[in-house]
Amino acid sequence: MKRLLRRLAPRTLRGRLSLVALTTAALLMTVLTVAFNAATSRHLQHQADDELRTRAAAVATTVDTSGPRVRVVETANDQLLDTNVWIYAGTRLLEQPPATTAHSALTRAAVQLAAVGRVACATVPAENVRLCSQPVPGRHAAAIVVTALNLAPYRSSADTLLLASLTLDAVMLACTYALTRLAVGRALRPVRTMTDQATQWSAVASDDRFGVAERPAELARLGASLDALLDRIRAVLRHERQLTAELSHELRTPLSRIIIELDWWRSRPRSAAETRATHEVMDEAAQSMLTICDTLLNEARENAVNPSELPGTVDVVSVLRGLIQRLGTPQGVRATVESADPDPKAGIAPALLERIVSPLLANAARYAHSSVTVVVRRGPAAVRIDVIDDGPGVPAAFVAELFQPGRRADHADGHDGAGLGLPLARRLARAVGGEVSHDPEHVPGARFTVSVPTG
Repeated sequence: MKRLLRRLAPRTLRGRLSLVALTTAALLMTVLTVAFNAATSRHLQHQADDELRTRAAAVATTVDTSGPRVRVVETANDQLLDTNVWIYAGTRLLEQPPATTAHSALTRAAVQLAAVGRVACATVPAENVRLCSQPVPGRHAAAIVVTALNLAPYRSSADTLLLASLTLDAVMLACTYALTRLAVGRALRPVRTMTDQATQWSAVASDDRFGVAERPAELARLGASLDALLDRIRAVLRHERQLTAELSHELRTPLSRIIIELDWWRSRPRSAAETRATHEVMDEAAQSMLTICDTLLNEARENAVNPSELPGTVDVVSVLRGLIQRLGTPQGVRATVESADPDPKAGIAPALLERIVSPLLANAARYAHSSVTVVVRRGPAAVRIDVIDDGPGVPAAFVAELFQPGRRADHADGHDGAGLGLPLARRLARAVGGEVSHDPEHVPGARFTVSVPTG
């Protein structure tokens, strides 16, 4: 039974809402129809009783109870008054309708009403007749007048009203269902349009958004949710393309070195020393590839673990302070964060901001003599982060190669980096509409500036 009901249930929201509206309207109309027809039946019965009492009062004027015995006074046109009328003096029958017999159902009902001795009414269902009794008091004797009325016209009126009300109910239910489907369909049309548009935009990673256009509150919330979802999809696609491009770009150079070394080694027989040198170059290139993969894939994993943060807004100061605490600084070097704005927000994910700034902070802490200062400034369209250290600064001869992958100013400085931190930071910043730059005029020490969109 449940499976049958589940199959019969509408599958669309419009169908379900229409069915709910139809069911509610049907229940309400059933109650109203029953109440209306009950009130109509009672009203028609009261009309019939009023008619019977009026007729009984008219007949009572022909009954003389002033003497010791009750008698019926003959009047003109009294045959009209005698129609369906019984007159009793106590239990003695004085007059009855010509068409009735002493043992008929109407006569028995009339006798019972006369025995009551007061105003009373009763219905004889078999004959579809209503009877009412009316006492006629007197000094020495009293009489009872019982009148009868055929209820067929009243029942016919009640049946006609019932049929009309049922017909009206059917028309109203059909109109309710049709209008509800139409209204719900029109109400859901913007939702269908918005979802189709969102699907189209998500397929091509479009920059179009629903924005803050004037809409009802429910559609405005839906638009905001879809915008956030589109932002996330676009950011994921952008991150995927960015990761693919970075891997392709970064791995091309070490792979080329490996291929060149292999071609050189195969071109003619080599000595053991030359073979070892080739192996060392290939090993260095392979380690470089491993470093590149670890760097980029770690960044991708962080974004995958925290998809709710991509994209969004981030409190820059709290992220920088947490990053400094995690990275740490050498003994004797103090790192501080300064901000003129009490709550600067950036329009990127926290993990992405950390990946952009962490190479700058790591280099500043490595080369600083005593202090690293991070200054945050909020502009009209971007948040600027200055990373300043009091170290020796960037050699002038190396400034042009600062952001080139795999370049290092001093390979003998004891640091085993691959020269990928600054290029990666710049690429990540540019991917979100920002920039990483170096100020060659700043002395002493070095100053790097990161700009990212405001939140």
